Amino acid sequence: MIRKLDMDELNRKSVEEFRQAEKIPLIVVLENIRSAYNVGSVFRTADAFLLEAIYICGYTCIPPHKEIKKTALGAEDSVAWKHFEKTDLAIQELHRLGYTVYAVEQAEGSMMLNDLHFAAGDKTAVIFGNEVTGVEQNTIQQCGGCIEIPQYGMKHSLNIATAVGVVLWELVRTRKAPRLAKKELPPTPGGEVFK
Repeated sequence: MIRKLDMDELNRKSVEEFRQAEKIPLIVVLENIRSAYNVGSVFRTADAFLLEAIYICGYTCIPPHKEIKKTALGAEDSVAWKHFEKTDLAIQELHRLGYTVYAVEQAEGSMMLNDLHFAAGDKTAVIFGNEVTGVEQNTIQQCGGCIEIPQYGMKHSLNIATAVGVVLWELVRTRKAPRLAKKELPPTPGGEVFK
């Protein structure tokens, strides 16, 4: 018989244990996301995959915010984040820290997500854009390439929170070994604002 695990059997980390844990060297960058509910969902997904941080850019909501809290379920307290008024500043910092930056977008020459494979220690950042307009063209031009999620239906469109889940799962799954990032990155839980 298959039995569902109880909450106490899941070996969930406390907020402090999460903060101290070594992270996977992946950073999500959110550019001008309209829905705070989507932002909260991204925090929850970043927590699930033990990501290094979330960079929040433009007019995207930042914690504390009641709609973020509703969908993040506390992950906004555990996942490190920074806010940048402009995405350019986030990309500059990522390049300085040795991250390869990709936009998740349907674009000429984009690489299909299922064709990508990263080494375990590769420092990777993925940018997700506005729910309607996507990643800004200026932002795309500063990236090392575009990653596209293969889609076969009529819409060729996914909700941002869904797209983040798909991309992160694939990037985490295809890494060659579970080597984690060293604790050298400056973001701290509670966030920082950069102008």
